[in-house]
Amino acid sequence: MIYAAKDAFFKKAKKEGYVARSVYKLQEMDKRYHLFKKGNKVLDLGASPGSWLQYIAKVVEKKGLVLGIDINPLKWVTLPSHVRFWQRDVLKWEQEEARVLAPFFDVVVSDLAPLTTGNKDGDAYRSFKLAERALNIAHDLLKPGGHFVCKLFEGKETKGFLIECKKIFSFVKLFKPESSRPKSREVFLIGLKKK
Repeated sequence: MIYAAKDAFFKKAKKEGYVARSVYKLQEMDKRYHLFKKGNKVLDLGASPGSWLQYIAKVVEKKGLVLGIDINPLKWVTLPSHVRFWQRDVLKWEQEEARVLAPFFDVVVSDLAPLTTGNKDGDAYRSFKLAERALNIAHDLLKPGGHFVCKLFEGKETKGFLIECKKIFSFVKLFKPESSRPKSREVFLIGLKKK
């Protein structure tokens, strides 16, 4: 599917120095759900091209820590001292490796997405498998009271995924940011206050 890439959010991102328009999705979720605080330790899954890392780094400031994981390289080249990026395949990543930086994280965010094929059910299923992996990582690495954000494509697996998340988090909601493309099937699961 070919989008008119240079929409208002694309232009705004370029003007404000972000490497991708997707930053505004995270910013909107943060404004509504107060996900990040100064000094937080945050794990960003599917971090490439890097706009979420850029935003989180600003919010948590230098007393915080941000670790990005992605199979693809970043487009954000100059990382501040409190930001790390490891090029890894999230599906194969040994998440215990993250404990060298922090025993637990305050927030885990995932913008993981499969390569889409145009087969809606197949794409939704592959998205669900990535979301499931992100939830498993969050289950292991999030401290009690921590928050989780995860992208997924709506499909028949969504309801079951919500049920699983409700076992782990005190508050669970699906959210579609204004900056998501209108035809996109993506939604974000917000999980607040890990039990």
